Amino acid sequence: MLPFPAAIRIYVAVQPVDMRKSFNGLWVAVCEQLQEDPKSGAVFCFINGERSRLKLLYWDGTGVWVLAKRLERGRFSWPAATDGRKKLALAPEALALLVGGVELKHGSLKPPYER
Repeated sequence: MLPFPAAIRIYVAVQPVDMRKSFNGLWVAVCEQLQEDPKSGAVFCFINGERSRLKLLYWDGTGVWVLAKRLERGRFSWPAATDGRKKLALAPEALALLVGGVELKHGSLKPPYER
């Protein structure tokens, strides 16, 4: 997983997206589905319906990055919005756990003296 600075904003699309989308398709999904500006410097995360493929869209100031991960076995544990939201905001550490296969709803944050 690529390290992102702690100050970066990360948005996760709750609804699945067609993984045939690449730069332009994901750009449109950020604008229309998530109602965000793709050039804001945030990382936008998308998943397919089977939760076996993940794509990230990121504008670094000079161009657009699309990062992809395909699982050979298993599924990503993906957060769900219970209040009808289309996106959730995550901390970079939470994204690393999510991409690494950790289910966030069963995890807990340790007190500072145990870290």
